[in-house]
Amino acid sequence: MPGYVVGVDLGGTKIYTLLATVEGTVAAEAEVPTAAGRGYEAVLDQIADTVVAVAAQAGVKPENVRAVGVGAPGPLDPDTGIVHQAPNLGWKEAPLRADLEARLQLPVCLENDANLGALGEHTFGAGRDCNELVYVTVSTGIGGGLILRGEIYGGVGGGAGEIGHITVVPGGPGCRCGSRGCLEAVASGTAIALRARELLDKGAGAGAGILALAGGEAEAVTAATVARAAEAGDPEARAILDEAAWHLGTGLAAVVNLLNPCRIVLGGGVMKSGRLLWDRMDRSLREQALDAAYRRVRLVPGALGARAGALGAVTLALRSR
Repeated sequence: MPGYVVGVDLGGTKIYTLLATVEGTVAAEAEVPTAAGRGYEAVLDQIADTVVAVAAQAGVKPENVRAVGVGAPGPLDPDTGIVHQAPNLGWKEAPLRADLEARLQLPVCLENDANLGALGEHTFGAGRDCNELVYVTVSTGIGGGLILRGEIYGGVGGGAGEIGHITVVPGGPGCRCGSRGCLEAVASGTAIALRARELLDKGAGAGAGILALAGGEAEAVTAATVARAAEAGDPEARAILDEAAWHLGTGLAAVVNLLNPCRIVLGGGVMKSGRLLWDRMDRSLREQALDAAYRRVRLVPGALGARAGALGAVTLALRSR
């Protein structure tokens, strides 16, 4: 009987789960709401239910599932299986691996979700031929994962790669981590939307083009709204996107100067904002990175989309067997 593994990408709003063969071929998948507002135990139940669902979908018996890989947000320790902090889930010091193993009666391995995004792109996507890779996801927040010499680099306690919390604007806007001026606080989708709403609060017609695309509702403005307005030529939207892109380039320059990678793979919804964002970000990187390092690195979009983290979790499970 062939063997299978399961990869789980646990996010703040959804759980995406894949069943794959030991050769890495996806056999089934499921996506459900995280239900974080219902508490820790409810999220565990949701994860366990998706594992059962993908096995049933493919007609696989539980005994033929060999391991489960899980990507979770926030600082965590892969060795102990404890999620130290996941603000979007409301967790602190959560023994996720042990609790899932008790529920599933299967071996579980745990890793940071951005690290698994990096591993997924390295194994199956845009970084397959590159062993020195930085993966950056820009969406609600900004996360990063590092592949060095072909392996995940997690640092001493599994917390390496937090590019979203590099300070790029000293004394700047507050960040959820408690610091100020982090890249996440000035260039994430949340930050872009907030900047647009601040513009609208000024009144006197400020941000009219952005507001029109949001149906006249300031609270409905998102980073995607700003990107559409910028694409349509709205100067205020272009200025907001331009500023965020410059900050992204600043953060990437710090990473390029420090690690000298061959590739930076960029994912997340904000990276779908069009050429204006990409071109300005690349210019910022070019102007701030060391020339020798810049000439060796390529910026590329992720190839796996929303599947990157789950496929990374599949790879983690395969390596753990």
